[in-house]
Amino acid sequence: MQVKKLTIPDITQRKLHGPPISTLTAYDYPWARLMDQAGIDVILVGDSLGMVVLGYSGTVSVTMDEMLHHSKAVARGVERALIVTDMPFGSYNCSHAEAIANANRLLKEGGADAVKLEGGTEMAKVAAAIVAAGVPVQGHVGLTPQTAGSLGGFRVQGRESRAAKKLYDDALAMEDAGCFSVVLEAIPAPLAAHITKRLSIPTIGIGAGPHCDGQVLVMHDLLGLYDRFIPKFVKQYAQLSQISLEALTAYKNEVEQGLFPAEEYSFGMKEEELDKLLKELGG
Repeated sequence: MQVKKLTIPDITQRKLHGPPISTLTAYDYPWARLMDQAGIDVILVGDSLGMVVLGYSGTVSVTMDEMLHHSKAVARGVERALIVTDMPFGSYNCSHAEAIANANRLLKEGGADAVKLEGGTEMAKVAAAIVAAGVPVQGHVGLTPQTAGSLGGFRVQGRESRAAKKLYDDALAMEDAGCFSVVLEAIPAPLAAHITKRLSIPTIGIGAGPHCDGQVLVMHDLLGLYDRFIPKFVKQYAQLSQISLEALTAYKNEVEQGLFPAEEYSFGMKEEELDKLLKELGG
């Protein structure tokens, strides 16, 4: 049976009609397939891959080539979900022409359905230019990992009234720029609720409380596969790192003890063929 591909209007209509939008990050073909089979609505090829897949200390080092590589892999595994790919640091903060060219590449080469960029009022014109060029854009305000250093690190944003008003304005600027949705990261739940109520486009929360129109988590956080840093807002639905470590250790031990591969994991030969071989070998 042919699966119906989700579209931008399908996602935006969830604002009014529900259910809440489920979003997860994916970086390769097998996990993208599993998420698609689970019915995840939006798969984000996040530049968080720099930390959880490539071992970088942050997201700034991630390149366009790396984003394209992983976006292609995800696209090959998805039939239903909407694919949103992050624009990496340096790919959209130079000129509008360069930003549009890079956004085009993520759709044409990377197989994405839309792109995501970080920033509020200061990036609204860039977002608007990309939208005007025909590329759907998801905004991202609050804690913006690409510029976390200037925000005081990975910490909650908008706790004071003045900072909260700035984030409120940032979200409105992304809507005015034509974004089809906006990610709200690491902001107080009451602020996220007010932004969600004010915007006509869906809000996708990550550490922004329960009142957003959808939620997103990093896959490696959700599955317990990344232990360098676990944000407070992450619920771990599994501890696959421990299960994986136990399996890898068991394999190592069985190899060293000569227990693997046992006969059931080996291939045989017909006796007459083995006899012919032995004669040819002089055995």
